[in-house]
Amino acid sequence: MLMGGGAVERSRDWLAQARGDLALARYAFSGGFYDWTVFAAQQAAEKAVKGALQSRGAEVWGHSVATLLRALAAQVPVPDELVDAALELDKGYIAARYPDVHPSGAPRELYTRTEAERALAYGERIVEFCARLVAGADA
Repeated sequence: MLMGGGAVERSRDWLAQARGDLALARYAFSGGFYDWTVFAAQQAAEKAVKGALQSRGAEVWGHSVATLLRALAAQVPVPDELVDAALELDKGYIAARYPDVHPSGAPRELYTRTEAERALAYGERIVEFCARLVAGADA
């Protein structure tokens, strides 16, 4: 399906990738890779919101889940707690991967089980919220 400007509508593909990233986050969590859990949860949320936006005809750019959710909120009600969750997830987009973001230590050593568990829960909530929106757009 084509969108305005000749872009192809691929919201289901974005959502499928989001679910794959969420599965990776769960796998990383089970192995104690809490830094990668945080990053993969952020990626899952980002891709899910991009899918929801695209299902509504929007062109999507950027990596901030919070910014993307605010753009989505211009079209549908988005719970404030999801935006708050997105703000926390966004903090792991770079910091979970690059040592030079921190004063010392590798991200691998700096993320805790509790942080990863919280990020995973946030990612799951955002992906499911967006999945419902994409499914509704298909109806």
